[in-house]
Amino acid sequence: MPEKNPSVVPQLRRLLELLASDAPPEDFGAVAAEARRGGADARDVAEVEQAAAAALRVRGTLRQHRRREAELTALFDTAGDLAALRDLDAVLRSIVRRARMLLGTDTAYLTLPDEAAGDTYMRVTDGSVSELFQNLRLQLGEGLGGLVAQTARPYASPDYRTDERFHHTGSIDAGVLDEGLVAILGVPLLLGSGSGGKVIGALFAADRAPRTFSPDEVALLCSLADHAAIAIDTAKAMADARAALAELAEANAVIREHSAAMQRAEESHDRLTDLVLRGGDVPEVAAAVAGLLEGEVTVHDSGGWPLSSTARESGGDAQASGSGGAAGADAAAALVAAAEESRAAAHAVFRDGRWVCAVLAGQELLGSLVLHGRPDLEGPDRRLFERSGVVTALLLLLRRSVAETENRVRGDLMTDLLTAPDRDPVGLVDRGRRLGVDLNRPHLLLVAEAGAAVRERLAGAAVQYLFGSGSVSAEHAGASVLLLPCGDGGPGEAARAAAGQLTQLVGAPVTVAGAGPAAGPRAIADAYAEAARCLRALRVLGRDGTGACAAELGFLGVLLGKDHDVDGFVTTTLGPLLDYDAQRGTQLVHTLHAYFGCGGSLTRAKDELHVHINTVVQRLDRVQTLLGPDWNSPERALELQLALRLHLLTGS
Repeated sequence: MPEKNPSVVPQLRRLLELLASDAPPEDFGAVAAEARRGGADARDVAEVEQAAAAALRVRGTLRQHRRREAELTALFDTAGDLAALRDLDAVLRSIVRRARMLLGTDTAYLTLPDEAAGDTYMRVTDGSVSELFQNLRLQLGEGLGGLVAQTARPYASPDYRTDERFHHTGSIDAGVLDEGLVAILGVPLLLGSGSGGKVIGALFAADRAPRTFSPDEVALLCSLADHAAIAIDTAKAMADARAALAELAEANAVIREHSAAMQRAEESHDRLTDLVLRGGDVPEVAAAVAGLLEGEVTVHDSGGWPLSSTARESGGDAQASGSGGAAGADAAAALVAAAEESRAAAHAVFRDGRWVCAVLAGQELLGSLVLHGRPDLEGPDRRLFERSGVVTALLLLLRRSVAETENRVRGDLMTDLLTAPDRDPVGLVDRGRRLGVDLNRPHLLLVAEAGAAVRERLAGAAVQYLFGSGSVSAEHAGASVLLLPCGDGGPGEAARAAAGQLTQLVGAPVTVAGAGPAAGPRAIADAYAEAARCLRALRVLGRDGTGACAAELGFLGVLLGKDHDVDGFVTTTLGPLLDYDAQRGTQLVHTLHAYFGCGGSLTRAKDELHVHINTVVQRLDRVQTLLGPDWNSPERALELQLALRLHLLTGS
């Protein structure tokens, strides 16, 4: 090979670099111009131009190979999607998206026939922005898509709006115009080959500018359309298989139902007998009956209020009866009426979408058993439900006897603990341990109170609320006292939770005050005294039906609390302002003190502070941002003024 003229070597090297970086074609032509400007003779320039032309041909070949590789990758990916077909819509969206990406078009979409309507509709679109276009429907033979479906052949138009080969309609042209489409390529979705092939839809790629689609692009879109046809056919086959399986399952349903009824009758006899023999409790009965009857079961007391439930939160009498207020009372009354009907009929009755069975001890109505979700309860299942009422009655009688005994013992302990904690602290701890309560461990103490009309119901509700938690409740001084092991939350959170649940169980507002943690008889007695004071404050503040602790009552909490945490009150009330002043060197606390000291007068406050009135307004706006919009309400203003005075006195 003859040696190249050194003067054009840089240009040849430049061509190789451009080829390696897949530079645009115009950059290759610029190399020859650069050689000409560099003083190369005509022969060298011609050689550079020939080299540039060769480089462009190599570039074209490489780009074609890369495009073909991308096309094959997309087809392999699509085949993989079909092999793992789970969601037909997801596979079709993937095919349409790949068609748009590989052909580099603005949009791609797929249409399927609607056999009921006798036309075709848009099933999947990608890149579309027009709602009118996305909801377009085409009759057979209309537009480019209609011609593709009618002839089972691909069609391409560089400018659809001026192409007279297709039957234009107002609705189709309006949709195409609204989407802004110009060039459109459409290929059929074919099942089978040759003349026996069936068109089941069409796949399209479209641009918003004139464009001529190459044969390679048409072939690629046809390949993707074949995959889409396979996906649709596979999905239909799977649907047919599922339908056949459903018919087979329905054919066997009667046999299975009869067998299941016999099996449930035998199983129910064994399980309920076992419950009675081992002294099971009401929740176990509810769970057992719910499992046997494949429904949701609630057990209610004689007043219609829930004792135990397997029902989910979203429905059932557990929520209706436990919601408190007039709605809960009405639901409870309706349930009692249904239970009375069941007692009179000596059978379960179906009322308001649920089965109700009276739970009786002789003629005494102990409560009711309610089954949800089984309106078709018949034959053996109904008899099983009624026998479950008898078992529930036995367990309720046992539970009442045990609860009365335990309440007497625990009530004596609680009375001694709260009235004489120093008389025999070791003995109190020992008595508590025998009842399953370690008084030396930290506990929260709650005092709950309700109206006189429902006070008797509150004691039972407290027992139900604490059931299974290792806690103690007793009546003392006209209120219910609850002793709970310490959990993750504090006394205020525990009081609010108890107020909500007890209100539901009682059906009337229950106010709860909390204190603690406290460990040991003396500390527990002190916590009771603090909770009792907090309860009185809640009533005075008109916060019936809520729960709180002394620390959450602002300055009242400081006065009612045992330790009088002044610093804590100041930090809680003024903390955001103190932090803001410390971080930014501002004077929000000083401004607020002057504002209150001047009786809320902006004019007098600005004189006191020696600043412009706008500065006072801006500072008070910042105070509102940090403390909330109610900072100047009478109650908040009183707390803020007390905190400011305490801050000034203590320097905290």
